[in-house]
Amino acid sequence: MTHTVRQLGASLRMFLLLTVLVGLLYPALVLGLGKVVARDQASGSLVRSHGRVVGSSLVGQAFAGAQWFQARPSASDYAGDTSGATNLPASDPRLKKAWADARAALVKANPDARGTLPPDAYTASASGLDPHISVAYAMWQAPRVAQARRVARDRVEALVREHTQGRTLGFLGEPRVNVLELNLALNGLASAR
Repeated sequence: MTHTVRQLGASLRMFLLLTVLVGLLYPALVLGLGKVVARDQASGSLVRSHGRVVGSSLVGQAFAGAQWFQARPSASDYAGDTSGATNLPASDPRLKKAWADARAALVKANPDARGTLPPDAYTASASGLDPHISVAYAMWQAPRVAQARRVARDRVEALVREHTQGRTLGFLGEPRVNVLELNLALNGLASAR
């Protein structure tokens, strides 16, 4: 009996010690270090406009209206608490139909678009929260945005080029455009007229 009580006491002390170390002190240390080394990223990479938080550069969001660049489709409607994809295989007829419907709607909404519709225009990312689109998709949308804003197409395309981010570390991934940052720049373009 006393051996069991001693073992339970030792287990409880170890549980409490590890809870304090791993559950409280370690996360506090990592957060504090993050606030010193990478303050903006540790705070969620928040994007502000006129002093107001309008989103995060790490999480996509939907934009309604022809005057905005549109993000990739999201199976989770960009809700950060429920990220994920549809989990349908590419061979599933429901997914193929959803892609065909999305392509048809995009072509109809962008009658002046040039070239082939890029796949990221109608396919969701695995997380459903991707804040970026391909440069090709941004350029494909540029005629519609320019017409809706009554701005020269070449000025909108120049804005896309200005907001193109290169490959990570110079060789990972593809060049991309952050939709939130690009749309905020469009607002700046409108106020500069």
